[in-house]
Amino acid sequence: MELMYASTRDADERVTASQAILRGLANDGGLYVPTEIPALDVDMDELAGMSYQETAYTVMKKFLTDFTEEELKHCIRSAYDDKFDTEEIAPLVEARGAYYLELFHGATIAFKDMALSILPHLLTTAAKKNQVKNEIVILTATSGDTGKAALAGFADVPGTRIIVFYPKNGVSPIQEKQMVTQKGENTLVVGIHGNFDQAQTGVKKMFSDAELKKRMDEAGYQFSSANSINIGRLVPQIVYYVYAYARLYANGVIAKGEKINVTVPTGNFGNILAAFYAKNMGLPIAKLICASNENKVLYDFFTTGNYDKNREFVLTSSPSMDILISSNLERLIYWIAGNDAAKNAELMQSLSTSGKYEISPQMREQLNDFYGGYTKEEETAETIRSLYKETGYVIDTHTAVAAGVYQNYKKETGDIAKTVIASTASPFKFTRSVMNAIDGEYDRMTDFELVDELSRIGTVKVPQAIEEIRNAKVIHDTVCEVEEMPLVVEKFLGIE
Repeated sequence: MELMYASTRDADERVTASQAILRGLANDGGLYVPTEIPALDVDMDELAGMSYQETAYTVMKKFLTDFTEEELKHCIRSAYDDKFDTEEIAPLVEARGAYYLELFHGATIAFKDMALSILPHLLTTAAKKNQVKNEIVILTATSGDTGKAALAGFADVPGTRIIVFYPKNGVSPIQEKQMVTQKGENTLVVGIHGNFDQAQTGVKKMFSDAELKKRMDEAGYQFSSANSINIGRLVPQIVYYVYAYARLYANGVIAKGEKINVTVPTGNFGNILAAFYAKNMGLPIAKLICASNENKVLYDFFTTGNYDKNREFVLTSSPSMDILISSNLERLIYWIAGNDAAKNAELMQSLSTSGKYEISPQMREQLNDFYGGYTKEEETAETIRSLYKETGYVIDTHTAVAAGVYQNYKKETGDIAKTVIASTASPFKFTRSVMNAIDGEYDRMTDFELVDELSRIGTVKVPQAIEEIRNAKVIHDTVCEVEEMPLVVEKFLGIE
């Protein structure tokens, strides 16, 4: 049976999986969601014997029903290959009673690789399927990691161009260097004078600009998205939660059917939403622990039922989570509104006009699967320091937010269920923050001296992604104001 996708803001819009991937965002500004969540009807004994690639096919075929077996397997093979530095793709590491799901073994050492290594293949397959003649222009805003992972995925892919906007002073030095040294004739990286939310809002406005869309079409272009709003990003993320559970079972850590908790550091809400979808497929997950940094808009939402972005924007040591508008939360709001597109559209309109909305008590009742927590900057640093001192295991700042929230959750609830923590980036991506957390004396070193020192104390090889940028030449130096974003896009495409 073919699974269709609906817009979260228009009850009448229905498209296939390939059309949803191609468009990225619905015409009304809504996000595409599956009209139902398919069941994970494979025995856990069978899943326990599967490779990552086999698990990916088993899960993704349920959602991408208009892709043939051959097409989907080709996309999976092309994505999960030697770009990853481990055959397991997403290994689990036990430290201090929790299981860290390392999602950073791909080309850009962040969890975004898990989905963005396959998205270009899904997108180009979808374009052929739908007889698209236009060149696909990937338009993306990043808070640090999506940008580089998307650039790496789409660089020199025929029939595509990619434009990435990032907050000029809102990403780590390593993140920025990774992006601005990106090769590829079809790539453009632009720093904006503003924060991530402003970059994301600017991108969304261009998607819904009918006049721009018309001029682009005349010039042979059409927009698509590599942000986590694209369902082609979300579906591959479901895979690694299924894989993690199957590995825990295969290794004798949990009994068949035993429920686990999942802790995810999140700003845009996509990564934890994938875990929620996995749970609703039938994966035995008890609590979904949503970990925020000091930009705790999601923590406040889960504890009060109010979403309010009208607050100070805090630059933290976990910049990929420095977000006040969590785009993927809309998919959950639509779900708890009983798939009521009109109700969801009303709440999103309120967010657009007043910067806030409040959900009903009935909707709040459906959030019992979630626990919201946050850590302050000093707690994040202390988590890195204490975990290293006790175990020798080094984690990055985002993973530390999740580990800190998990420790607080355990103290507060006494819940001792086995827990998977999504480890979303390599510590090498945020060396200064990580090393300063371990010992303030390290602050005297340069960024790349810190890289080598981290390799020494953590007894981990420096990732290839870092070695590549040591002496790489800056290729992209464009910087613009928020309101100039459309002009930059038009100039790059030659449609001024």
